[in-house]
Amino acid sequence: MESVYAPLSESCAKALGDKVYEKRKLASQEIEKMVTEFNAKNNSAQIRKLIEVLSNDFASSRDANKRKGGLIGLAATSLGLGKDSSKYVSELVTPILNCLSDQDLRVRYFACESLYNVVKVARSSIIPFFPDLFSALSRLVADSDQMVKDGSELLDRMLKDIVTESSQNFNLEAFIPLLKERIYVKNSYVRQYVISWISILNAVPEINMVIYLTDIIDGLFTMLEDNTQEIQRMCETTLTQFLKSIRNDSSSVRMEDTINILITHAQSPNELIKSTAITWIREFVVIFGSQVLPYASGIFTAILPCLEYNVDNMKNIKECAVSVNKSMMKLVSSKEHKSQNIEQLDLRSIMAVLSQYLTHNSVQTKVAVLEWIHHLIIHFPNEMSNHSSQLGNNLLTILSDNSDEVVLRCISVLAEIVNSQHSKETTDFNKAHYRKFLLSLVNLFSDDKSVLDYRASLIIRQLCVLLNAEYIYLTFAEIISEEVSNLKFASLLVRLLNSILMTSSELFELRTTLRDISNPNSANLFKTLYLSWAHCPVSTISICLLSQSYQHVSELVNLFAEIEITLELLTELDKLVQLIETPIFASLRLTLVSKDNNCADAQYLAHALFGILMLLPQTDAFNMLKNRLQCIPNYWGQQPIEKHSLQYKSNINFVELLEHFKKVQKNHREQRLTQRKRSVLVNDI
Repeated sequence: MESVYAPLSESCAKALGDKVYEKRKLASQEIEKMVTEFNAKNNSAQIRKLIEVLSNDFASSRDANKRKGGLIGLAATSLGLGKDSSKYVSELVTPILNCLSDQDLRVRYFACESLYNVVKVARSSIIPFFPDLFSALSRLVADSDQMVKDGSELLDRMLKDIVTESSQNFNLEAFIPLLKERIYVKNSYVRQYVISWISILNAVPEINMVIYLTDIIDGLFTMLEDNTQEIQRMCETTLTQFLKSIRNDSSSVRMEDTINILITHAQSPNELIKSTAITWIREFVVIFGSQVLPYASGIFTAILPCLEYNVDNMKNIKECAVSVNKSMMKLVSSKEHKSQNIEQLDLRSIMAVLSQYLTHNSVQTKVAVLEWIHHLIIHFPNEMSNHSSQLGNNLLTILSDNSDEVVLRCISVLAEIVNSQHSKETTDFNKAHYRKFLLSLVNLFSDDKSVLDYRASLIIRQLCVLLNAEYIYLTFAEIISEEVSNLKFASLLVRLLNSILMTSSELFELRTTLRDISNPNSANLFKTLYLSWAHCPVSTISICLLSQSYQHVSELVNLFAEIEITLELLTELDKLVQLIETPIFASLRLTLVSKDNNCADAQYLAHALFGILMLLPQTDAFNMLKNRLQCIPNYWGQQPIEKHSLQYKSNINFVELLEHFKKVQKNHREQRLTQRKRSVLVNDI
């Protein structure tokens, strides 16, 4: 009677399901011999029947020992078939694959061993089953049993050899979805397994993994956060290999999708991920050039915060970010592709990012942002004009920054905005953009006293360098006269402007202009400044001394008897005396000994200075001025002077100016009285 396990004999079948491994081993040897004979006679029917028995009655049995016997029997069948096992590879592999997920760890181990033997014989015939094998192994490498892990590693190495030598038959497109699925598993063993496959495939010349880089690069960067150094090292090596491939041939990579992934990871809190991503961005900027410009806003989002890193372990990231920043700036300013560049730049999104980082804590970041804004305005003034209004408001808030470098950069940008607008119009300075800009600045000084006290001088001086100093002073003077209702603030602002005018090297040309009020342009400048300078008596005297209007100065000093002599005014007079001793007023001191104009100016000037001397308490300033006046020869006061002084060559109506001065000072006096009354009432209440 034929055995129910035919073509297996009853004894062979019994031994194959025995719990003792040696008996199963002997049975497998009998099976191998049997299959060899069947194959020699081309008896495929018997072979298939045998495989069916091994699969259904043994490998799928509920008895663990039978499953083990079925697995070793299938392996023996494959060995007996030799090269011809390719004809039966499907029937051989399928039952073994099912056993790879068996609950019994010994079954899983024998399944690995069995599959190893099948794969070793079948070689390239196994390729169609690779997706299933890869999925199964990705689970086994993380198995709880070390023997199963070891067995899976042996099988994995065998598969890698086969795929490498049969790369022409390998379906990479079908493999990538599996890779994408497994690449996000957080288990370290699985990660190591996945990376090893990516690295192996990328090393095969016939396989172009760069085509699918966008599908896997996000997972690779994610794996860099693994705490296992070996996985980090493998990831870094693999990414380096990919980058090398891209340098050699960039045509395969989907740059548009890849760079967005890089930008995302460049913002990671993980130092290694951030560093690697920014390194890639740097390479992409070099490799793809202007093609990265549409992604400029994202690149800025990634690199600008990195510019603040100064600690040793972050310096590499900073240096890389600086390099990217410089390269992007070169790309944007390229004259060769200027029209193409502006079409690719999304200025709205770029300005949104730059505006966001204007308030960053880092000085380096804010400086870089301001440099970018300045750069864009210079190269694309027409396109940037749409952003000027909002930009101007944001920049004004930066003027109170603690860093001088940030403030100076900010002023440069503001000046460039004004210049870009001014170039479109006539040469007449009194334009709305000048007025609007400086009015905003005056309002800032008024609202924030700390800016007025600690930043205003720097701001005004720098503006006078970058813009036309005369235009700046004329516009400031007009704003003070027409817009400022707070007389105390007007006086403070005039005092500041006058101090800058009298002492700053940046305003040498403006001082030279004011010394020659016989010139109509200089006369107009003097009159405009005078109208607002009248808010501060000592500043008014200063500008009149500078313009050599000595007769008017002597008249102004006489009016000081009607002005409230406060400590503040005496302090200003003290500073004026010290200013007279500086090189700026060398011509004034020489006038005191001059016989020109029948000594008229010498007489008026000496009279004014003696008046100031009488106003001063006996301080160092008093002694300084007294010593100076003692050097004056006595000829200036001998005869009444018939000739007019130099100021009359200007055709300026000094009588009107004097009345204006009186009126302004009267308003100041009335405002002080009103404020004192209010103060008394508040105290009483």
